[in-house]
Amino acid sequence: MKSFFANYRFYCLIIGFLFIVVDSFGQSEASRWKGQFAIGINSPSSSGFVPGFEAKPINFPTINLGVQRMFRPQYGVKLDYGFNRIANNGDSPYFKINYSRINAQFVYDATTLMTFLPTHIGIVGHAGPGMSFIKPLSDYADNKNIFFNVMAGIEFHYAITRTFSAYLDTSYIFGFGGDFDPVTEGYGSFNGNLLTVTVGVSISLSGCYFCE
Repeated sequence: MKSFFANYRFYCLIIGFLFIVVDSFGQSEASRWKGQFAIGINSPSSSGFVPGFEAKPINFPTINLGVQRMFRPQYGVKLDYGFNRIANNGDSPYFKINYSRINAQFVYDATTLMTFLPTHIGIVGHAGPGMSFIKPLSDYADNKNIFFNVMAGIEFHYAITRTFSAYLDTSYIFGFGGDFDPVTEGYGSFNGNLLTVTVGVSISLSGCYFCE
């Protein structure tokens, strides 16, 4: 347990260092602060459960909250939190899981490269490391799990005003959880990958969204 918290502090330091380094290379006139909120569904990988346990293929809700800073029109970073509820399928023993994560991600806005897109459409890619926190509910509450993750995704934006856009995001979260040993520690728990699909809004807090 002590080794985990040491690693956790190490990852937090890396995330903080990432923001400081990128910030030092950014020009203030090109900076864009954005807040994001999205809600949707998730689909966990079947390999993340021990034999005998199976989740619904589609689960609700997934909720994402993030703060993003663009240091250039094309690139930036964001820090975001995600919450996902996972529940058992009909043939599986009853369980529910709260899957939370926090990630620091690089962001790349490919809109200027897509010259064929309509004026108000944007495409943004994002990827970066983070930590996943698994909290089983009910009878399996003791089988908590924490592991490193890397996620990547793509957002399709529609600019409603100069500072406000709606978007569709599809992301895949790669989990690096170890095997459950003994296997009973995996009852009602999860250590696999997660696909999420969300719709949300992005608000530019310091300037127009797609302006040069």
